[in-house]
Amino acid sequence: MTTLTVQQQQPAIHRSVALLGTGPMGAPIARNILAAGVPLALWNRTPDKARAIAGGSVAASPAGTARDIVLTVLPDLPQVEALLKGDDGLLAGWQRAGTEQPILVIHGTVSPVAVAAFGEECLRNWGVTVVDAPLSGGTIGAEEGRLSIMAGGPRDAFERCAPLFGLYGAKVAWFGETGAGSTVKACNQIVVAATVTALAEAMALADASGLDLADVQSVLAGGLANSEVLAQKGQRFIDQDFDGGGSAKNQLKDLNFIAEAAANSGLKLPLAGCLHSVFEEMIAAGDGDLDHTGIYRTIRN
Repeated sequence: MTTLTVQQQQPAIHRSVALLGTGPMGAPIARNILAAGVPLALWNRTPDKARAIAGGSVAASPAGTARDIVLTVLPDLPQVEALLKGDDGLLAGWQRAGTEQPILVIHGTVSPVAVAAFGEECLRNWGVTVVDAPLSGGTIGAEEGRLSIMAGGPRDAFERCAPLFGLYGAKVAWFGETGAGSTVKACNQIVVAATVTALAEAMALADASGLDLADVQSVLAGGLANSEVLAQKGQRFIDQDFDGGGSAKNQLKDLNFIAEAAANSGLKLPLAGCLHSVFEEMIAAGDGDLDHTGIYRTIRN
C-alpha cells in the first residue's frame, strides 16, 4: 500500500469542523483542535461532557454540527450510523445548511468490511464521503497530540482532512480507499492484544516465582521486550490496578473485527484466534469493563 504522511501536506487547515463524541479520546482531540485556533462545533450524548471543553460551540443535536468535516470519536459503527437520520441527524443538518460533499470521519475502531460498505452507501445515497481514520496511542497520545492516525478513503478527501489530523496526530498516513485505515488498525490491534497478553503472562510468571515486578520490568525495558504497552501500562501490573483504560470488551470487539477481516481475505490467524479465546474467558468471568491489562487476573486465576 502507498502511504502519505501529514508532513507532505501543505494546505491550510479546514475551518468548518465538528466533533461528535467527547469521551476519553474525543475530549483531548477537541482541546488540541481548539488550541490551534480552529472553531469547533461539539456534540455528545451527555451534553455536560461537551460543555466542559472550553471554547467549543455545543450543539443540541447532531444536526447542529453539520459542518464540512465532521469527526466522530465513538465506540463502533452503529453509533455513527445513528447520527445520520431524522430531523436531528447530520443528513438533515447538511441539507438545511446546503453543504456539498461533506466528509464524515470515523475515528473509532470499526470493522474494515462494514465501514467499506457504509462508505459506499453514504456516497451513493447522500453524497457523503466517509474517511475511516482509526487512532492509536491511547488517551496519553491524544492529550499530547501524538496519535498515529491510519486513514482510508478517497485521496482528495484525505488531503482535505490531513492538516486537521496533524493537530492531534504525530503520524498520519493514507493507505487507500475507505476501509483501508481500519484494516491497518486491525493489524495494530493484533500486536497490541498480543503484547498486552504476553506482558501479563510474563508478570504472572514473575509474581508466581516471587520476583519483584518493578525489577523485572526494568530489565524488560532495556531489551527487545520493551514496548509502548510496557511504558504506558506496566505500572498497572505492579499496582494490581486495572480500572479504567481501554476495556477488555473493546479488545474483544477489535478481535472480532480482525477475525472478520481475516476471513474476508481468506486468512487464518492462529494467534489472533487464541487471543480471542482468552479475552472471551476474561469477559465471561465478569472482568469485561476492566482495562485489557486485566487479562493478568484471568491468567493468574
